[in-house]
Amino acid sequence: MSDLLGKLRGLRNQAGLMAPPPQKALPPELRRLLATRQRHAGPSRLAAAEDRHVHGEEIAPGLRLVETFFEWPAPADLIDVRFARIDVPIERSRLLHFDTETTGLAGGTGTRAFMIGAADWIDTRLRLRQLTITSLGAESAMLRHFAGWIDTHSVLVSYNGKCYDAPLLATRYRLARMANPLAGLLHVDLVHPVRRHWKGAWENCKLATAERQLLGVVREDDLPGSQAPAAWLSYLRGGAATDLRRVAEHNAQDLKSLAGVLRYMAAMPPPQLASL
Repeated sequence: MSDLLGKLRGLRNQAGLMAPPPQKALPPELRRLLATRQRHAGPSRLAAAEDRHVHGEEIAPGLRLVETFFEWPAPADLIDVRFARIDVPIERSRLLHFDTETTGLAGGTGTRAFMIGAADWIDTRLRLRQLTITSLGAESAMLRHFAGWIDTHSVLVSYNGKCYDAPLLATRYRLARMANPLAGLLHVDLVHPVRRHWKGAWENCKLATAERQLLGVVREDDLPGSQAPAAWLSYLRGGAATDLRRVAEHNAQDLKSLAGVLRYMAAMPPPQLASL
């Protein structure tokens, strides 16, 4: 009889009829967010095991790293950043473009980053690195690893990062009782010069608009940033990794566009710079 029951369980597992092992309990704020999104999204099916793949190498339990090099138009070795109201040129090798994907846009201690992407220049090639946590317990490892990419000579490049990404990470480092590696660094936030120059001329000054207007980048099958929290939370609860992989693609394009917009603005002629 026990052999028969074992075979029946095996058949049910193969058919996807049994739920995956119970996951670690989510914090209350994440449970509330997931419940709200599930009410709007309707019922979901448990993912097949083969659709749980998250790209990258597991460098710590629940932490994955993707590292990719791109042939991408590089700025000059010494970059004119007067467009950002910084009078001293900056070496290209010091730039660290960064962007986070988070559990919400409201901020506060309940919001956390589940993905941190960063791009820097290795000679004239753009190196893109992404950290993704696939379990709640991996956040500290992600923060430590990201801190290792930064030194006192790094110059941060972001899009609205001064108001959102940097304060959010500062909160997460503080809660993790770690030193904040972003504190005190020079920070080029591209949203401000973009607004100064093109506000009123474009429908809005979002990064997607800037990359389309300045770089000719038109995204296809892009997962909207507003859906990123649901993609990660659904994965934590045993769902498919399909949308989480799309979040990584969205994040990668954000980083490439940061590099492209900075290069475009650094090359603007003096008459245009004067209007900034």
